[in-house]
Amino acid sequence: MKNWIFDIRSRSFVLLTAAFILVSMLVLFQVTASFDQFVVSSIANSPENFLLDNIMQIITETGDSFYMLGFGILMLIIKKTRRIGITIMILIVLSTLLTGYIKCGIDRERPSYDYEGTPFPVEISKDTFALFCEGGYNASYPSGHAARSTIFGIVLGYVLYHRFPRGAYMLLLYPILMSISRVYVLQHFPMDVIGGSILGIMLTGIMAKRTKLYKIFEPSKT
Repeated sequence: MKNWIFDIRSRSFVLLTAAFILVSMLVLFQVTASFDQFVVSSIANSPENFLLDNIMQIITETGDSFYMLGFGILMLIIKKTRRIGITIMILIVLSTLLTGYIKCGIDRERPSYDYEGTPFPVEISKDTFALFCEGGYNASYPSGHAARSTIFGIVLGYVLYHRFPRGAYMLLLYPILMSISRVYVLQHFPMDVIGGSILGIMLTGIMAKRTKLYKIFEPSKT
């Protein structure tokens, strides 16, 4: 997974930036509106499934920024994982703020359907933050949950890759499941989670390079 960390002048960054701009333009000019509406309406009209409803809601709640920041703080306290903690905390704050401001710019409303699945003990989270920006909380594109879960999957997968090469890629299932859950609970359209995932990959690649995450594999100096 070493290719997932790259410099701002790299081909990977340029391609990801182009992909994010393309997806954003498709959403802004409503090119994918009919597709997005078809998917969420199909989910909204599907029969209730107690087990699946609860699984999807549990997954979606793990993407709350406060839980992820708490994990970052825990990593920061432990000396051996301090660089991981710094990287995660910076990325969580940056992605949450950035997605909030982009939401204000795109200004796409969330799906109009109310989630009527199995009741869950806590309210389904939105947690979008954009200072001096009205309406970002109720805006849909891009998904902050998708961006943050992608950050988690890549950072932790990168860290584990040297010891568990095959198992590390399993962590990429987390952002995939998070994206599915956000659409399932009717908080986002498919294009929202695609845009959020691309943004998460882009931010992680750059920031992990800046924080020199690769140094965690170097022998500690005693």
